[in-house]
Amino acid sequence: MQSNRYYYRIFLIITDFVLLDLSCKLAYYLRFGHSEYEYFYASFFIIYSLAWLGSAMFNKTYELEHIFSFKGFLKRLLFTASTHLLIICLYIVSFKAYYYSRFFLVAAYTSSLLSIVFFRYLMSIIYRYYRKVSYSTRKIVVVGTGETATSLFNFFQTQDTTVYRFMGNFEFSAANYYLQAQLEELKQFCANEKVNELYLTLPSSSGKLVDDIASFADQHFIYFRIITNFDILQRKDIKVELFGDIPIVNLRREPLKSLGNRLLKRTFDIAFSLTVIIFVFPFIFPIVALLIKLDSPGPVFFKQMRSGRKNRKFLCYKFRTMRVNEQSDSAQAQKNDKRITQLGVFLRKSSIDELPQFFNVLKGDMSVVGPRPHMLKHTEEYSKIIEKFLVRHFVTPGITGHAQINGFRGGTEDPRLMEKRVEYDTWYLQNWSLMLDIKIVFLTVWNMIAGEKNAY
Repeated sequence: MQSNRYYYRIFLIITDFVLLDLSCKLAYYLRFGHSEYEYFYASFFIIYSLAWLGSAMFNKTYELEHIFSFKGFLKRLLFTASTHLLIICLYIVSFKAYYYSRFFLVAAYTSSLLSIVFFRYLMSIIYRYYRKVSYSTRKIVVVGTGETATSLFNFFQTQDTTVYRFMGNFEFSAANYYLQAQLEELKQFCANEKVNELYLTLPSSSGKLVDDIASFADQHFIYFRIITNFDILQRKDIKVELFGDIPIVNLRREPLKSLGNRLLKRTFDIAFSLTVIIFVFPFIFPIVALLIKLDSPGPVFFKQMRSGRKNRKFLCYKFRTMRVNEQSDSAQAQKNDKRITQLGVFLRKSSIDELPQFFNVLKGDMSVVGPRPHMLKHTEEYSKIIEKFLVRHFVTPGITGHAQINGFRGGTEDPRLMEKRVEYDTWYLQNWSLMLDIKIVFLTVWNMIAGEKNAY
């Protein structure tokens, strides 16, 4: 939560700086009609921006409580603008800088205020939309009683009630013959109500109970948290965060649970996919489409339902590499598969067949980097025989991934190979960073050039 505050502040400071720069340039262009600043006006922009930043900091304009409340921001903006204007006037008088154009000063100041107000208004609209979406995706259940459970409930009550939905509190008895029935009741409730977050506050929960609830949570894409039971710290790869003064134990590190990290990853996805679609796809598509048509009868694109984030279905696109067959939605491609065309062998080896998936990335169904999406049939089968298989679906599937650059691509009929793929995908989920995505993209391109034995 603290990291999100940092991201928001940095983002706003950068955007304000950009808006001030554009406003000053616009004012200069309207007054003088030149594209480049003169020396005096370039130096004025530096003073103008620093004065704004200092005024905003002094008036706490970048505090989180004023960022998404448009009315609260307008009040702070009034103080900030007044302080800023006073500083600029003192600068002009003190240094006798009367040579600045009055029209330029008025235009710069007016456009700066209008652009910043418009941008913050746009942010407030986006935030309201996000809050509306979050309202349906933050259904919370607490398991346990006592002071800790009460403190957690009070914490949620003091937060934005349109974001958190406290669905209820389950009180577990210590008696074993009651526990199983209560556990089944909890699971049934969470499944029916589509609960998203589950908090365990029992002071002395057994490892078996924790594992049972954690396994259920993974199968239903519920974020599971443990509170104050510090014996668990010896057992799991965990992360501790604070909700107020309440310590929350996460059984996994989840960098992409942070809104700031998700926005960063999504920005990278959009920028990268647009680059490929605009600068690469138009040149390759006509050639590949023609060759596919000449090679075998059938459509240019192969479309198949795949398992996406939180096991949601989506239509995945590829260049067709097989002859049209009835097993395409059930049987994985094998080495020397007779269904694969001669052109298809090359397209698969070079990974060119995956290029249409950048449209999936642009739509938001996929990411550039993430666990590879599987056919619906295989997701259903593997989730029954491989523990924590569905954990990889907590993140958006990718065109390439950590498992792929480590040699686990192609067919995975052997469950042991799929277990290794899940292991690599889970590691990616816990250790995501933008630099890791960039590294995986670089290694994917390198492997395409060097050739991969499992690409078939």
